Amino acid sequence: MLTSLSELPHRKTHGPPLAVLTAYDYPTARLLDEAGVDILLVGDSLGMVVLGLPDTTGVTMEMMLHHTAAVKRAVKRAPIIADLPFHSYPTPEEALTNARRLMEAGADAVKLEGGTTFVPQVRAIVAAGIPYVGHIGMLPQSVLEEGGYKKKGKTPEQVERLIADALALDDAGACAIVLESIVPDVSAEITRRVKASTIGIGAGSQTDGQVLVTHDLLGSFPWFRPPFAKPLADVAGETLRAAREYVERVFQLVRER
Repeated sequence: MLTSLSELPHRKTHGPPLAVLTAYDYPTARLLDEAGVDILLVGDSLGMVVLGLPDTTGVTMEMMLHHTAAVKRAVKRAPIIADLPFHSYPTPEEALTNARRLMEAGADAVKLEGGTTFVPQVRAIVAAGIPYVGHIGMLPQSVLEEGGYKKKGKTPEQVERLIADALALDDAGACAIVLESIVPDVSAEITRRVKASTIGIGAGSQTDGQVLVTHDLLGSFPWFRPPFAKPLADVAGETLRAAREYVERVFQLVRER
């Protein structure tokens, strides 16, 4: 079990792979920490699976600070990564200001989406002593611009761009890089070429770790499930069953009066 992000280089070299899950609230974070999950990600995916937004672009800094603080109160061991939300890092100065806010709320590292274009923001964050996690491939914050969620690395041009992004973030000081929805062979190549730990999601098995949205793992958000996510529980089904049983018990009490 990971206890510090400083252990990432050793885990990359010697294993085992990193097990990363999202957490947005106190009870979930506490359970995942006790279960031995290596890293908890307070992702802006909370916009969809917690707040009911259509995508991540409506998530604000205030929301991220609120949920990061809740997770921090629960965790005794696992490092916490917090997302910088949409439009919170247009300049290096704003990126650093908001990264510091997330760290004050309890994060151990911050993550922002994008590659070479955002190297100045990354360097500002790293220079201030804040651990930084990259995110390349399919970028949820760009879903409106790209017209949907699309697999990356299918063309030579995309492969070249992904590798360039990964190397740039690695050179800028990223301690880890999330590879989302990338062709597996490309993810494997990136993993071989960077010093940072790679954390895949829908990107094959040849990365240094894997991350899932916890709601997908638990089957607690049945209205949408990505094809790569295999639920290991049926929380939605159990919630429906328990709630219906409760309703019936209440009705029974009324009938027994």
